[in-house]
Amino acid sequence: MRRSMPAAGAVIVLAGLVTAAGPAVAAEAKCTPKIQVLGHLAPDTYVPDTMPTQGVLDLGTGNLAVGVSGGKPVYWTGTTLHRVPLHDATLTGEVIAVNSGGLMVGRVNGENGYLFTYRAGNAAPTPLPGTGWPDIEADVNDAGYVTSLTVQGVATVWKDGQKVRELRLPADSGPGTRIKMITAINTAGDILGLAEQDYEVPETGEHKLGNYPLVWPADGSPARALAPSGQDSYVQDMDDSGRVTGYDWLGPAHQYRPFVWTPPYTGPASSPGVLNTHPYGTFEAISRTTNVSVGTAKFHPESQTLPDQAQLWPGSGPVLALPRLSPNGASTAEAVSDRDRVGGSAVNAKGRLRPVIWTCASKQAYLPKK
Repeated sequence: MRRSMPAAGAVIVLAGLVTAAGPAVAAEAKCTPKIQVLGHLAPDTYVPDTMPTQGVLDLGTGNLAVGVSGGKPVYWTGTTLHRVPLHDATLTGEVIAVNSGGLMVGRVNGENGYLFTYRAGNAAPTPLPGTGWPDIEADVNDAGYVTSLTVQGVATVWKDGQKVRELRLPADSGPGTRIKMITAINTAGDILGLAEQDYEVPETGEHKLGNYPLVWPADGSPARALAPSGQDSYVQDMDDSGRVTGYDWLGPAHQYRPFVWTPPYTGPASSPGVLNTHPYGTFEAISRTTNVSVGTAKFHPESQTLPDQAQLWPGSGPVLALPRLSPNGASTAEAVSDRDRVGGSAVNAKGRLRPVIWTCASKQAYLPKK
């Protein structure tokens, strides 16, 4: 799921424009550890190692959550589901992110898909110019800056629907290198993404293929390349201190391993390992200030000794499991907040996938017995 020269005529230093978030809260003062099942739409099946048709993808202020249900872009207040009012109800998509002010960013899938912004109560979402599908990633910070790729592959920052900055590769990037995806923007305005090189050396016929993470500092200075984790470094999220979480992926084998990158990014990526019951796993999100990462523990989808399971890493020690909704039901974790809430999806006792939130998640996390 990512050099920095501002767009011509719009020299913007994002850090100076960001509205600072309030003090971090490690957990709610009073909460009951539970798995909160949210309202949902059909279809509601679960297929391992594919994009879930149900799930919380980000957590907002108070009881606001955003994500996907029945393949539709939705948001929840508490457990109540609300559809984003698309112009065509047959379209599919997801709400990918939300900031503390309630500004949502989502995508519509399909040949004519696009990114959009939306606030609860608006008559319709607002498409972002130049964006398109498929599988485009995006994020929004509390100052309202949205970042993603355009359909032409240009890494772009928008504010109030207007482009304010284009992101560029480092000057020493090799031939055949492009920005593959943009996945996160933090409170300060630092941006996370992924570069990919695919190049055949004419003289030797050598094929150079690989990727590496990038961070574009909020002050507009050139992008910084992070050491790759190995085969394919899929960086997913970044906290307010610049810590980066993601995973390494060996595609055909469906092998995942969670990784973290720590400022000033001078050393290699490190991994806390995998959940002790599963051979593979991902990190999909990190909390803003409390250094909690979440993701999914996995087996190969064709040889599952155990179903997938939502996992949590508190920043030190082993990776922990989050309880399942049903004893043999798969689960995934896609979002985490400073208030110790984790959002994702889980299969219930009837085999149906549901969007869920683990409240007081750190109090529920445990090390499984092997």
